[in-house]
Amino acid sequence: RSSWLLLAPLLTPPVPVITAPPCSLCPEGAHRFQWIRNLVPEFGISSSHVKVLSSPAEFYELLKVQIKTAKQRVVMASLYLGTGLLEQELVDCLEETLEKSLEAKGLSDFRVSILLDYTRGSRGRKNSRTMLIPLLQRFPEQVRVSLFHTPNLRGLLRLLIPERFNETIGLQHIKVYLFDDNVILSGANLSDLYFTNRQDRYVLLQDSPEIADFFTELVDAIGDVSLQLQRDDTVQMMEGMVHPYQGDKMAYCEIANRRVMEVINSARTRQELLHTKTFHSSQQGSSLLSQQGSQASRGLKPEPDTWIYPLIQMKPFGIQIDEMITETLLTEAERDARIYLTTGYFNLTQAYMDLILGTRAEYRILLASPEVNGFFGAKGVAGAIPAAYVYIEHQFYSEVCYLHQQERVQLQEYSRAGWTFHAKGLWLYLAGSDLPCLTLIGSPNFGYRSVHRDLEAQVAIVTENKALQQQLHREQEQLYLCSGVVSSSTFEQPNRYVKLWVKLVTPLIKNFF
Repeated sequence: RSSWLLLAPLLTPPVPVITAPPCSLCPEGAHRFQWIRNLVPEFGISSSHVKVLSSPAEFYELLKVQIKTAKQRVVMASLYLGTGLLEQELVDCLEETLEKSLEAKGLSDFRVSILLDYTRGSRGRKNSRTMLIPLLQRFPEQVRVSLFHTPNLRGLLRLLIPERFNETIGLQHIKVYLFDDNVILSGANLSDLYFTNRQDRYVLLQDSPEIADFFTELVDAIGDVSLQLQRDDTVQMMEGMVHPYQGDKMAYCEIANRRVMEVINSARTRQELLHTKTFHSSQQGSSLLSQQGSQASRGLKPEPDTWIYPLIQMKPFGIQIDEMITETLLTEAERDARIYLTTGYFNLTQAYMDLILGTRAEYRILLASPEVNGFFGAKGVAGAIPAAYVYIEHQFYSEVCYLHQQERVQLQEYSRAGWTFHAKGLWLYLAGSDLPCLTLIGSPNFGYRSVHRDLEAQVAIVTENKALQQQLHREQEQLYLCSGVVSSSTFEQPNRYVKLWVKLVTPLIKNFF
């Protein structure tokens, strides 16, 4: 059964229905995931360019080093930038690099582009905007700050929903940090918690110009349909652009769809041409080798052993690529394959739940215990959110038990004193293998929000290289070591008591968190 055929009924007009020729560069084992390139660009790289990070401190130090050594561009997309000392240090690093670029070249072509969410980035008197305005004032020609505002928050709804709660309607949730040709994919935001004691996932793709160009273009595309922060803390749209909440909603979404799909499709075309060119070059290189010896091989790149596929989900704009590919991966996972799936907010869509409960692979699902949930101890209504997640988890566990699937589908709760948990993604182990050959890493949480409300991006990393597979395996093991297996007795503990009003309200509001 072809994975591509499974996708066919799900395709919407913005997604191109193009059957790509088989890639001759890919070893046999990678062929099972080649169908992904029918929807998105495929970037073949060497596994030596991939580094998996493990701690918030390592992530923070890497951000600073990369900013300081950048020569051409810094592009950062996040939900928000925090307002503490650690975040200020990042801004100071940007300022220092911008100053150096001007001193070195006079009129510098060094650029900084930052994409944040409008509602989250505007919360409070001191916020992401006030942190970045000094950069805009000092370097107006080099710095761009874009604030995405969901088109679904408009009219009376926008006027009535108070600050903080307005974020439930939809967000810019992509997290990508790139510096020249180095790209960090993560689920972590630019905030002190994510630099200290909030566990997430992080992967560095080094010296990967095509991938860096793709994400630069993606952030630019979203930036073009976002509000532009001005030096006086006002915002305005680019000239001629439809306004996200004052203009026509359908027209705005069509323009946004077109801009983002242009980036995806043009990168796909470029990569297809590059694959063809590389394949012919390698064939010519082989004949030259036989004629001229090893001298001819020095100009040839080694064949890739790792493939990166960017997966984009922007349901407000009619883009559902990540959803389609994730569903197909879950559908196609064979008997005795193992999927380790993790999310900081366990609130799976019905489609994902049905696939997990109805397919053949083994699942080990890692989620946050109430104490490491990001909302634990929050004031007001938000303080009840961990209890709502407990209720959702209990319902899912009850369904697993009802279907007698406890052996095949196992829940595990992350617990670590003084820490919170925000890691998301999955690792796929083929039947009979002790190492993963594929991982998904990025911003989606596999929940309703990720699929329907927010702008999301992650990458599928497919690798044949044992050393990289071992890196990914160690990452998975490290996270799961801090967990305990969920059983019926878990929900009998006093800290798992869920008040009646939370049980009644959760089904009504679960699609908003």
